[in-house]
Amino acid sequence: MSFTLWFTGLSGAGKTTLSRCVYLELRRRGLAAELLDGDIIRTNFSSELGFSRRDRDVNVRRIGFVSHLLNRHGVVSVVAAIAPYALARAQNRELLENYVEVFVNCPLEVTERRDVKGLYARARAGQISNFTGVSDPYEEPRTPEVTCFTDREDVATSVGRVLEYLQDKGLAPPAADCQPGEDCERADRQWRSRLARLGYARAD
Repeated sequence: MSFTLWFTGLSGAGKTTLSRCVYLELRRRGLAAELLDGDIIRTNFSSELGFSRRDRDVNVRRIGFVSHLLNRHGVVSVVAAIAPYALARAQNRELLENYVEVFVNCPLEVTERRDVKGLYARARAGQISNFTGVSDPYEEPRTPEVTCFTDREDVATSVGRVLEYLQDKGLAPPAADCQPGEDCERADRQWRSRLARLGYARAD
C-alpha cells in the first residue's frame, strides 16, 4: 500500500535529516519510495514563487499533487517541507488517501540556535521577509499522526517513532522480515551528487 509521509515543522527542526533516514530505511525494507525534499522541489518546480501565503500554498499544493501521482503508481512519497498553514495541510488530507503527517516539533529558540544556514539571523535583520516563525506564522498541527520532539530526543529515537507507527498501521514491514537490499544510502548520495553537478540541487 502506497502512502505519503509528510514531515512538517520549522526551518532547522530536523525535517530533512529525519525524512532522509526514514526514506532510506523504507527503501532498505523493499518499498518503492521517493524523497521530495523541499529545497530541491522549490529549485526545480517552484523557482518562480516567493514566500507569500499564496505562493507557499501553491508550493505545498504542487508537492501534494506530485505525491498523489507517485501514490497512484504504488510509490511511497516522503516529503520534507515546512507547509506552515493548516488549511494547505488539510487539503493534502483530502487529496491523498493515505496521508501520514509527522510534526517535527522543535521550539523556535532551539531552531534559531542551530541556524545552520544563517536564515534566522538574516530574517531578524530584516533581510528575509515572510520568514516562518519570525515574520510569518507557523500553524502547528493539532492532530498529527506522529510527533517527534527533536530538541530532546536523538535522531534514532525520532526515526524509530515514525517507523513504529508505519509498522503498526501495516504500511511498512518490520525490519526483521526484510532481506538486505541495495546500498540505498550510497545510491542516494550518488544521485544527489549528480543533481548538484547538473545544477538541479545545491551542493552540500
